[in-house]
Amino acid sequence: MRLGFAKYEGLGNDFIVVDASDPRAVDAELARRLCDRHFGIGGDGVLLVLPPRSNGSRATMLVLNADGSQPEMCGNGVRCVALHLARRDGATGASYVVDTGAGPLLCEVDRNGDGGFVRTSMGKGRREGEHRAEHAGKNLIFTRISLGNPHAVAFDAELSLEAIDELGPRISAALPGGANVEFAKLEGPRAFELVVWERGVGRTLACGTGAAATVVAAALSGRAPFGEPVNVRLPGGVLEINVSRDDLEVHQRGPARLVFTGELE
Repeated sequence: MRLGFAKYEGLGNDFIVVDASDPRAVDAELARRLCDRHFGIGGDGVLLVLPPRSNGSRATMLVLNADGSQPEMCGNGVRCVALHLARRDGATGASYVVDTGAGPLLCEVDRNGDGGFVRTSMGKGRREGEHRAEHAGKNLIFTRISLGNPHAVAFDAELSLEAIDELGPRISAALPGGANVEFAKLEGPRAFELVVWERGVGRTLACGTGAAATVVAAALSGRAPFGEPVNVRLPGGVLEINVSRDDLEVHQRGPARLVFTGELE
């Protein structure tokens, strides 16, 4: 049997998108093989586009990380799925509700050919305390934020990429169930620079939920405003995040793009 797929990227966070009727169409072992950058297609994860679970939704997104683990949610991934649905429909502008492990999310697509911008609801942020760690004699404080999946955000840590690669998995392993770990630097009143070590993947070019969690943590600590667009610059590009003061509802806008399609045995 042949497996049809489409390769998408959102700010360099790249995914193998597979239309499927059964969540068992790609298991953990196959996901690892497909995501291998030397012997497979290469990707940060596999996104299965499955039939909807809730009333009014268009599809369900199931995420498999590059190591075969299954996270609850992927912000860049849901934009890629929404663009994929719009391409399937031949629509240049469309609104879809996509079911995810973090609940149903509204996605508004502005498509131009094989690319476009997608504005997505990301659900409500939730603060879950702090985690403290020491690195090279520095005491670091991580704000723990949930967006359906767990995050630990540190501000102005001033760490090298090598230090982040060492510290990220250590922080994740210290938290129940693990977490994505964010290292943010304030660039202005509504701008941050961000590097994310992603649970199950490693350091990535972009993480949509990580950017959202960072702005939630920033708004709660007075580093960013509520109710206004905040730009988060990741290695792969910029995401625009808006957090509501009343309930910490998050909306995100960013690009997505089809890279290529293919089939495998």
